[in-house]
Amino acid sequence: MKSKPLSSSAIAAVLAAFSFAPALASAQNAAPTPDVHEAGHTLEEMSVTAGPTQRTLFEQAAPVTVLQGDELKQKLATSLGDTLANEPGVSATRFAPGASRPIIRGLDGDRIRVLQNGTNTIDASATSFDHAVSVEPMTVEKIEIVRGPATLLYGPNTVGGVVNVIDNRVPTELPNSALPFTGGFDFRYGTVDDETSRSGLVEFAIGHIVVHLDGSRRETADVDIPGYARSERLRERDPLPAGEEEAKDVLPNSYTNTDNAAGGISYVWDKGYFGVAYSGYDGNYGTVAEPDVHIELEQRRWDVRGEVREPFAGINAIRLKAAYSDYQHTEFEGPEIGTVFKNRGWDGRLEVAHNKLGPIEGTIGYQSQYSDFSALGEEAFLPPVETTGNALFVFEEADLNPWILQAGLRFDWQKVDAAANDNFGPARSRDFDTLGGSAGVVREIGENYAIALSATYTERAPTYQELYADGPHVATDAFEIGDPNLDPEKSFGIDLSFRRKAGFVTGSVSLFYNHFDGFIAQNPTGEVEDDLAVFRYQQTDATLMGGELALEFHLIDQGDQELSSVEQPADGKSGKAIATTDAEAEPHAHHHLHLRLTSDYVYAKDETTDHSLPRMPPFRVGADLVYQGDHFGASLGGQFAAHQGRTAENELPTDSYFLLNASVSYKVDIGPVNVEFYVKGSNLTDEEARLSTSFLKDIAPLPGQSVVFGVSTVF
Repeated sequence: MKSKPLSSSAIAAVLAAFSFAPALASAQNAAPTPDVHEAGHTLEEMSVTAGPTQRTLFEQAAPVTVLQGDELKQKLATSLGDTLANEPGVSATRFAPGASRPIIRGLDGDRIRVLQNGTNTIDASATSFDHAVSVEPMTVEKIEIVRGPATLLYGPNTVGGVVNVIDNRVPTELPNSALPFTGGFDFRYGTVDDETSRSGLVEFAIGHIVVHLDGSRRETADVDIPGYARSERLRERDPLPAGEEEAKDVLPNSYTNTDNAAGGISYVWDKGYFGVAYSGYDGNYGTVAEPDVHIELEQRRWDVRGEVREPFAGINAIRLKAAYSDYQHTEFEGPEIGTVFKNRGWDGRLEVAHNKLGPIEGTIGYQSQYSDFSALGEEAFLPPVETTGNALFVFEEADLNPWILQAGLRFDWQKVDAAANDNFGPARSRDFDTLGGSAGVVREIGENYAIALSATYTERAPTYQELYADGPHVATDAFEIGDPNLDPEKSFGIDLSFRRKAGFVTGSVSLFYNHFDGFIAQNPTGEVEDDLAVFRYQQTDATLMGGELALEFHLIDQGDQELSSVEQPADGKSGKAIATTDAEAEPHAHHHLHLRLTSDYVYAKDETTDHSLPRMPPFRVGADLVYQGDHFGASLGGQFAAHQGRTAENELPTDSYFLLNASVSYKVDIGPVNVEFYVKGSNLTDEEARLSTSFLKDIAPLPGQSVVFGVSTVF
């Protein structure tokens, strides 16, 4: 079935449903919940949906980051990678403003699984740095970044971690609002690239039927940069021919346009839900690597989700998650079509969560995946490939207060079939059987402290691109060569975390170690083919180690209501007392001032060459002073990234930089509608900064001084 472009009228129709411009999906039911409870400086007990059990952040064996509400809104960027780029342990590929994928602890590509409500995005973003993730951050409700034992359930290609994007397009519960509908809108304008964006969301219920609609549009021009596009090192090593001028002040071909719309409907009852959603995503962006190459992409996607709780004795819940996607993008060289990429496939999983057997509870499941991928055109660098994968997995945990034990096991069998092709030779096929296992323990120390330790063993089959690539990839300005004889990549990792959830200082410190046998890397060779730099997929032994720090100092935390009485519940069925406030007591004004400190570091070593692996993040440290009152909010902070001199062979180093950021916001309630006006400034000193993790770090610096003006409503 051939997909059709998502027309402007379709987007406009969705946006018109909620006026001019949508909102933070996180605000569908009520105003966002703050990150810290006002009483006693206690971290929010947020549960993590990407795991098999609903444990809080404090109880997870794996380090977890959750972005939602005001914090997510402040960090929104044009891509998923850039939205998460400053989280501890997370950086970005940033091939272009429109194509940037998350990197976790130095690992990217197929080692990071990006999920949309628990299923694969089924696009082409993991195959190449220039391919965009088909997720629009403006319509996202929550983003979870999870590492450790629970990620094993999503496949062997989660050794780096899982990023789960939650948009609630398949509603899972009835709206909790006095209004007949909930939602909001958001409008933003950015100075660094003339960005105009608007997004919207509305949900309403008719009895047990819940309907969800969302849409967004983003338009940007080429990005302003501080100084030259090409780095000083590259200009000295490879000066332009006489008569050509260096690009300066504006990054050529860095524009981005996206349209996104979705509709979903669910039937919700006391013990479950079942629903379906249809969404469309269109993108058009410059690739930056080549001044006359741009990419136009479209994805049409169906999602089906359901859950039945306590269907029969011994079973806690049965969950179904499935998605089908028809994805295509075209790389244009000027007005001419260069290469057309297509990926049609599905991802489905069935999970059965059983009740406790003594202290043990957990989930068993089955997952099936299929991908029909092709790259068509004179400059196609891959043959048509079909990939079929199936897996069985189990995850169990035991709550032995004060210990929580977690363990998982997964077996995958995968087949990769490359079709016969005039440019790539006869048909070829590889079969892979891979095994993964993990174990973790969380030890609570008193009420406020915990230590978590986890160990994971994984085997990852090589991807079709790592196996069969052989040709020029114009969008990346590279000649890519795979190896059809690659073996599965094996890794062993250990993760240790220390956490504190209450008191003057809260947060966590994490340390990790990962060793790879047969690590598959895309290495620059120093050779040139068809006037393009040659990159070859090669295996080596590698070690990555490092850590992250995320601390919050609660300098001022005022505004709690006075508790004046304690009484029993009205029904008298519970002996547990509940606190109530005196009807005449007036709430105090809220004043919260917090200092947030973050830091991360990755040390990576290629055991064969004794060099670093390519494109590793540097040491980073950040600080933010954040104030939030009843109506007014403000923040001031920055992030320092050190010089990255540990590089792979034929890779240039990057200089250190410091980015200064600030924001102010003001909220006002107009009846049941909450309106917020905000201004956010980034790189206020207009400093030249280059990401060592970017494939294009030497020709594309980060944006210069930027100010974003926005208004959002929640109702």
